[in-house]
Amino acid sequence: MAIEITARKREMQGTGATRRLRRRGLVPGVVYGGDQGAVNIEVDHKSLYLNLRNERFHASILTLELGGAKEQVLLRAVNMHPFKAQVQHVDFQRVLKDRKLHMKVPLHFSNAEKSPGVKDQGGVVSHVLNELDITCFPDDLPEFIEVDLGNLSVGNSVHARDLKLPNGVELALKK
Repeated sequence: MAIEITARKREMQGTGATRRLRRRGLVPGVVYGGDQGAVNIEVDHKSLYLNLRNERFHASILTLELGGAKEQVLLRAVNMHPFKAQVQHVDFQRVLKDRKLHMKVPLHFSNAEKSPGVKDQGGVVSHVLNELDITCFPDDLPEFIEVDLGNLSVGNSVHARDLKLPNGVELALKK
């Protein structure tokens, strides 16, 4: 199921214009990347805020409808108000099918309560990472990566290099 976002092109720029936009329940944003230049947009705050609560929204390819045309994008940045539940700004990056993406994908941990380390030896599972940096083509992008903790004993760990990654997905190397 693809997640769709509807946006309109934003003509006015500057502090006053974005303040008026936010008062009307809209969020300023930008779409960039691909073979086209950057486009300033405005998005409905309520629908964006509800989508942001969904984990899939952060690690999936989204469909952005802008001026009647639909394009594939990734959510790249979200700026939130310091203390209100209000989105201040959002950035989307266009996706090209023939170029690899660099993304952070969430990790889903399973079978922790069944592992010998927790069940028999009284251990506690501690997660050092909750997301993993990967590179892949857009068609291979997973929503999450499953980490099975069912065989862990006390003192053992699971390393990123030990994970079974989906086809076409590679760990992003740190430079």
